[in-house]
Amino acid sequence: MMQAVVLTGVNKPMSVQEVAMPVLEAGEALVRIKAAALNRRDHWIQKGEYAGLTFPIILGSDGAGVVEQVFSPVDQIWLSEHVVINPSLNWGENECFQSSDFSILGLPANGTFAEFVKVKVDSLFTKPPHLSFEEAAAFPLAGLTAFRALFSRANLKKGEKLLVVGVGGGVSSFALLFGKAIGAEVYVTSGSIDKIKKAKDLGAIDGVNYHDEDWADQLINMAGGFDVIIDSALGSGFAHHMDLCYPGGRIVLYGGTAGGIPELNARKIFWKQLSILGTTMGSRSDFSELLDFINEHQLKPVIDTVYELKEAEKAIRLMDDSTQFGKIILSTDKQVIDG
Repeated sequence: MMQAVVLTGVNKPMSVQEVAMPVLEAGEALVRIKAAALNRRDHWIQKGEYAGLTFPIILGSDGAGVVEQVFSPVDQIWLSEHVVINPSLNWGENECFQSSDFSILGLPANGTFAEFVKVKVDSLFTKPPHLSFEEAAAFPLAGLTAFRALFSRANLKKGEKLLVVGVGGGVSSFALLFGKAIGAEVYVTSGSIDKIKKAKDLGAIDGVNYHDEDWADQLINMAGGFDVIIDSALGSGFAHHMDLCYPGGRIVLYGGTAGGIPELNARKIFWKQLSILGTTMGSRSDFSELLDFINEHQLKPVIDTVYELKEAEKAIRLMDDSTQFGKIILSTDKQVIDG
């Protein structure tokens, strides 16, 4: 038996329970989780706002730990290795898009909010040595999403101007770090002055409050325009992106928390030769390149708070009003259950 954080239904609190140990099959490994990280996906699942819900479920897409067992003798080279888990499962052969079998660790398969998780061996990657387990656990889902959006899709280059819409969450904080790492000029928007200040402390040149009626004009005055805009909100503000982009600009979408895309002036899109690109997670190749990028630039994630595993319900409540800046981490190195 092991201890895990279990969600039993929509709007139910997550609680630590004794559950059966995972049983390995061919090509799988058992990882002792040292740290896991929350994602907005976990919040949506708990609220019943996600497809394919099934209960009870152990949530958690992000995890780092130590390989305890492998099923196949050929995989014994992984035993005792410090690893980070790629949560993007069954991407498929085409780098351009995910297969019909694609899924994300933590639903429908049990995830990382537990003492142990089983994954396919090809989901294992060596943990960047300069990162703690907590830091390594912060990267997988959000870091992969940001990396693919900026580089595989938008082809962001040194010296270009990047606008990160709604800075503060996991993907947006990684987009800021990644853009700065390659020498892009990074600007941000947020509904919080405090988050804009934190973004500037991390290297953003400037930012605006999207609650201001003239926020788009403020950005034009600050930056002149943008080569790449990364946006998970959409909503009515998306229409301004056509004016904010330089000719040849690329707009990348990876969510829609503020609603759909409003009516757009298509003439601006074709006359300025703009590209509107969608993206979801990333391939195994993207994940490998992400880790190379992290190692090359010696990057460390932005971590908001570290909780014990038993505090998972308390941790996820931080997402109710989106006050966090960076990732929320669950550590299993501390005692899991009191007493």
